[in-house]
This record gives sequence, C-alpha cells and structure tokens, in this order.
Amino acid sequence: MILFLLLGAVLGGLSVIFVLQNVVPITVTFLTWQIEGSLAVILFLAMMSGVFVTLLVLLPGLIRDEFRYSRLQKEKEHVEDELTTTRKVINEVATNHTVVVEQTPPLVL
Repeated sequence: MILFLLLGAVLGGLSVIFVLQNVVPITVTFLTWQIEGSLAVILFLAMMSGVFVTLLVLLPGLIRDEFRYSRLQKEKEHVEDELTTTRKVINEVATNHTVVVEQTPPLVL
C-alpha cells in the first residue's frame, strides 16, 4: 500500500515538472476545429482521448465476461446443491442398507 502511495507521489511530481516545462502555447487544428492551449494540456487531452477510446473498445468484452462469470456462479451453486443431495442419499442408503450375501451352490460336473 505504501509502495503505491510513493509511486503515485513520484508520478504526480513528474507530471507537475512536465507541465511547468511545457507551457508553450500551441494551436491544434482538426478539420474545422481549432484548439489553443499549452503543449502539456494538449498532450494530456490527447492521452485522455486515447484512454477513452481504449475503454470503449474493452467495454463489450468486460460485459461479456461479467455475464459469463454470473452464469458460472449459478451453475456452481446448482452443482454444489446436487452434490449435497447425492451425499445425503448415499449416507441414507449406507446406514439403512444391510448387506445380504447369498451363497451360490457349488457347481457339480
């Protein structure tokens, strides 16, 4: 836990240094849109748009996996119930059943 806190503090410090060193205003043009801002802000917005697109691509798989996990949990519960029932039946049969051994007559030739 402390390691993650230290890692976050180091990354935060590096981010502040990056922003302070890249304050040059730039203009980004895309089709008819123009965005003006510091280089650090533009790079941050580009990075966040990449993260957003990645999450949109991963979302269907995550939803599918969640449904699969839910289905497997229900199936597991069903199999556990069936196992419990089977064990009860086996125990009842074992305690109530007496074994009768029949002897077969010897074969005479």
